[in-house]
Formats: sequence, C-alpha cells, structure tokens
Amino acid sequence: MRAEIAVTGLGLVTPAGHTVEANWAALCRGRSLAATDPGLAGLPVDFSCQVTDFDAETELGRASARRGDRFIQFALVAARRAVADAGLDRRTWEAERVGVVLGVGSNSLSTYVAEFGHLGAGRPERVSPLALPRSVPSMAAGEVAIDLGVRGPNFTTASACASGATAIGVARDLLRSGTCDIVLAGGSESARSRMTATCFARMRALSRRRTEPALASRPFDAQRDGFVLGEGAGILVLERACAARARRAPVLALLRGYGAGADAHHPIAPHPQGDGAVRAIHTALADAGCGPGNVGHVNAHGTSTPLNDAAEAQALVRVFGDEVPPVTASKGVIGHALGAAGAIQAAYTVLALRHGAVPPVANFESQNGDYKLDIVAGRPRPTRGGAGISCSFGFGGQNAVLVFTAS
Repeated sequence: MRAEIAVTGLGLVTPAGHTVEANWAALCRGRSLAATDPGLAGLPVDFSCQVTDFDAETELGRASARRGDRFIQFALVAARRAVADAGLDRRTWEAERVGVVLGVGSNSLSTYVAEFGHLGAGRPERVSPLALPRSVPSMAAGEVAIDLGVRGPNFTTASACASGATAIGVARDLLRSGTCDIVLAGGSESARSRMTATCFARMRALSRRRTEPALASRPFDAQRDGFVLGEGAGILVLERACAARARRAPVLALLRGYGAGADAHHPIAPHPQGDGAVRAIHTALADAGCGPGNVGHVNAHGTSTPLNDAAEAQALVRVFGDEVPPVTASKGVIGHALGAAGAIQAAYTVLALRHGAVPPVANFESQNGDYKLDIVAGRPRPTRGGAGISCSFGFGGQNAVLVFTAS
C-alpha cells in the first residue's frame, strides 16, 4: 500500500503578497495585480505583475541577500515560511532525510544581461565572480539547503512552465520510495528582465494592453490576447501523512496524484486538442485512485493566450465531458510566474480545499463559442467537495498535473 503524502506547510512570495493570508485574500478579490513596470520602460510590453514591498536584506540579512539573485531570494523566504508553517524544528530533524526539489524555468537573465554589458564594454575585469552562483538555476535549491542545513537530495527540475508542478511530483516519489522523510518542494522564478519581456513580446505571447494593464490577464476570456509576466515562489512542505500525524503536524491537504505527459507536437504551440494534457490528467487521476466525477474544481494553467487556453479547454472537455468541474485560473490575478507557476498554483489549490471556496478568474467576461467551461467569475464559489486538480503546461509540450484532497 502506497504511503499517503501530506502537505504540512506553505510558503508564498508573489505579487499578491508574502504571506499565505495575503495571497488568499487577493485571490478572492479576483482583481489583476498587473501594472506598468518601470524596469520595462520603452519596450513593446512595459507592464508586469511584480512582487512589491520585498526587502531581501531585511528578510535574509545583507550577506545572503547579496549572494543570490531575486529568484533565489524568493525561494529562501518562501522556504523559511513553509518550514515555520509546518511547525518543523531545524534543530531536531534528521538533515540527511530532508530533501529540496525546486522548479526553475530559466536562469536569471537580469544577472547575465548586466554582466554581459561589462564584456560588451571591453571590461571583463568588471564581471562579478558571483555572476554564476547568483544565477544558475540549481542555486535556488542549493541556497535553501545551505540556509536550512538540509543535507538530503537536492536538485532542480526544468520543464518550462510545468517545472514547479514537476518538482512536487518528484518530491512525492522521494517520499514514497523512503528516500526522504521531509521534502521542500516547489518553484521560484523572477523573469521580469528586459530580455525576457522582449523575447516573449517578439513571440507575440504577451498581452499588448499597454493602456490598461490591469485588464490584460484574462484567462479563458474571449478577448484574451496574451499572458502577463509575473514572478514569485511557492514552496510546499511534504511528508508521509503517518509521520505528520504522529508529530501532530497541521495536515493542510493530501497530495493524492501526479501525472505527466508530453505533447510531442511543437516547440511552442500546444497540441490543439490538448493530447498531452489529457494523458497527464488521466494519469494523475489514476494515480490518485479517483475518476473525473470525483473532482470538485480545477485550477487551470490558464495563461490567457489564445492557443493555450483553447487547447486546455479542449483537454478538460475531453476528460470531463459535459460535467467539467468549476474552473479557476490564478494567473488572472498574479500573472504568469513561468517555472514557479505550477508550485504557486498547487499552494492555491490546497488553500481552496482548506477554505472550501474556489477563487474567481480575474477579468473574465465571456467565452469563445468553440468551448464551454464552468468558469468561476465575480466572486468565490463554495467548493462542491471532491479533489482539486492543478494543471501546468509548458514549452516543448511539457504537461504536469497534481491532484489534492482535503485532509
């Protein structure tokens, strides 16, 4: 019999706030946090969803703050808060049995662009010796381990915008196999660089609503025209449920299932009928031991891009038929945090189960005629019980789905 996996702690740093409570309140308000971004001034797309009021030196101390890029700083703060939320004492855990698995979709282009500037100016001596350790994707997990004194498995998953969800699935496997007793799993990303914004704008993936950025991110809405860059971190503490209950930990939810599948279709565009997503959902439900009828709500990938939302809608209809559960999509509020998005969504799915409510989709007004989903709009809706599933899809046709139930 496979071990039940419990979520015992959450840590969040997002445009919605730096605490679980602030994030939940912002989700329930259902208003986009996108705004003009001074760091993107002069670009074709000059707005984003930013993490604000974040003082890394105050949170981490000057030495730790200077040593890590912004995505590393987010991960450190989220990890500390997740551990505290789980009621864990770092002085008493068996460090060799504690792991860290974090998803990062890209390394920090902001650091690289700044350092390449020195090279371009013919000043290689100005390149910081910390440029690589500040920005290599694996350093988020590495710095979390250093900060918390964790000596178990430590690595990074990179499956584009499914990275954070993939990390949680891999962490589940470490617990089921008996390799670890505790795993800090999730993702962190800060890709609001001028290079990233320019690249996505050139691909026509970003919304162009420059005069009304707060209306730009609108998952599944008929007037959607692209996603909004976001940033942040989401980290979950995972343990075997029997061990969590033995230490009287707060079991926030149970991670019941994980599924992954590839489109094998196109480097960027999703399969039009969501083939890989369908397989990932079916695999996750089978792993959870439940059928489509046992799902109470879906936290969709919902990027607000025309092709991705249409493909995801097709996938949901193929899985659930005429009984698609209520659908929410948190990117309408906080934008798209790329490699961290799946982890943040997973935390939000846990919160929805805890609070018995499904948050609304920001800016949703109407759907296209080619699909019909039950989109939660306007205000939170009481859950109808059952499992919550979180869907994450990425470039290269990467698909990852997580299934949670209330504890």
